[in-house]
Amino acid sequence: MLTSRIIGFGSFLPPKIVTNDDLAKIVDTSDEWIFTRTGIRTRHIASDGESTSTLAIEAAKNALKSAKMEASDIDLIVLATATPDKTFPATASLIQKAIGGSKTCAAFDVGAACSGFVYALSCADGMLKGGLAKTALVVGSETLSRVCDWTDRTTCVLFGDGAGAVVLKAFEENEHSIKNKGIYENLIRSDGNMFDLLVSTGGPSTSELCGKITMNGREVYKHAVNNISNIILELLAKNNLKTTDIDWYVPHQANLRIIESIAEKIDIPLDRFILTIGETANISSASIPIALDTGIKSGRIKSGDLIMMATMGGGFTWSAGLVRI
Repeated sequence: MLTSRIIGFGSFLPPKIVTNDDLAKIVDTSDEWIFTRTGIRTRHIASDGESTSTLAIEAAKNALKSAKMEASDIDLIVLATATPDKTFPATASLIQKAIGGSKTCAAFDVGAACSGFVYALSCADGMLKGGLAKTALVVGSETLSRVCDWTDRTTCVLFGDGAGAVVLKAFEENEHSIKNKGIYENLIRSDGNMFDLLVSTGGPSTSELCGKITMNGREVYKHAVNNISNIILELLAKNNLKTTDIDWYVPHQANLRIIESIAEKIDIPLDRFILTIGETANISSASIPIALDTGIKSGRIKSGDLIMMATMGGGFTWSAGLVRI
């Protein structure tokens, strides 16, 4: 039986940091206003010459180094992003070129907004388990600063730029057991009826423009807490697990208040969550792999730990995944 394991982690944040005080100079806001409502203090912003692909390439290189693998070893690249470099080709192809990937490697993008990384991980996991690939690079990368309305204080304070990546490798196992290292199960969900609550105003087919992020913050908050809490509980119940069986919860880093509400709703201490929101803000599909890499590098996430990933994004999409590191 084929299973897939995460054998390498990497991330990259652009050097430019924008503080809440910096934002107060361009919109009617303050550090206190932003932090009280979101838990965010700073965010990293891509500079001229940086793009979704350049951030992804650095994260990919770091993940490959962590896995002690060469780019030529990779036969699948899946990139989750809502901010691709081009309408086409897939930004994953640009990563393949830049890192020196093999010409036999498959490369494609996945668009599921903030749920994108778990969606992409599900794609790669399924392909490895199905024997379609042996090693995969899964990346979440965003330059959300390029689609922010910097005159709208309700949205521009929330987002940042960055990339995170993992390397997956297929292994033969006697049984698919939660006790074994590897990706155990992912759940992915969507409700297109809610698309207009969190959406970009642009699109090549409708407006020929990139567009800007618009959001009904109150409704997004409510649905995020309910959908993420419910899918965590669904995945636990499906696998006869209790909340205390999970070593670390790695949620999408959208808003600290959302995470606090989820923790309270399903009765999990906040110190069981890996948090990066204060320093990075919301980086959509990149937030979970960045948080995973942060947890690994800090020594909190250790070999053998059982991890619960959970997220929600525009679409609405939402997802959760169980992985033993």
